[in-house]
Amino acid sequence: MLCSRLFLLAVSAPLLPAQQPTPLDRAYRQMYNLDFNGAHKTIAEYAKVAPDDPLGPASDAAAYLFTEFDRLHILQGEFFTHDENFRTQQKLSPDPKTIAAFQSQIAQAESLAEKALGKNGNDTNALFAKALALGLRSDYEGLVEKKYMSSLANTKAGRFTAEKLLSIDPNYHDAWLAIGVENYMLSLKPMAVRWLLRMAGNQTDRVAGVEKLKITAEKGRYLRPFARLLIAVAALRERDIPRAKQLLKELRDEFPGNHLYASELARLK
Repeated sequence: MLCSRLFLLAVSAPLLPAQQPTPLDRAYRQMYNLDFNGAHKTIAEYAKVAPDDPLGPASDAAAYLFTEFDRLHILQGEFFTHDENFRTQQKLSPDPKTIAAFQSQIAQAESLAEKALGKNGNDTNALFAKALALGLRSDYEGLVEKKYMSSLANTKAGRFTAEKLLSIDPNYHDAWLAIGVENYMLSLKPMAVRWLLRMAGNQTDRVAGVEKLKITAEKGRYLRPFARLLIAVAALRERDIPRAKQLLKELRDEFPGNHLYASELARLK
């Protein structure tokens, strides 16, 4: 929830040695490079050979949503370091065709995931795709539609799904991000709000959130760069500017084609 702008800033870190690149790895690198059209084409090619994989349409939905976040200027540097940006109730105006495509891909991902889980409730790929779809729904509802209660519900559901996945495979490192994001982002709320959130079943532990993010930042696959960006933002909030700049410079150097890093660094000077 409330973190998709950072996803767009992330660059694709090198794959871990045990991981072999796949078309989806390439698609995520294209998204991190803001090449959304390229990502759509790569995912479409992947869908031809893996039509039943829910991670395909879930990833395609991400490309559609991030396209809109870019167009709507949700990617401002201050957006995730100034909480007042989240207090407005004014809905944004997304492109109807893009959002229709986003919703269609989300629905397809959820349908394929449920079908796979109906056959095998411990299907880790399907669980990850489901968690990703829930996170994307949460981002859209919270950042565009301003439906905060629904957004929170999807955040919590995504964390539940990630927890189930990790109970099956603790080494599915990308899944730790869903737990880390909920804890860290909601820990930024006022004390009274955090109390209400905990009563509703959400998690708001800032320290635990950062620790979970570090797992994905160090060992994740698709979301490892995203987690590194979240840690950089956490450093900004703690006024650790040197650490934030170091992380941003590393990411910028890894993928200089992503212009957003340069603008973020310029803002910190």
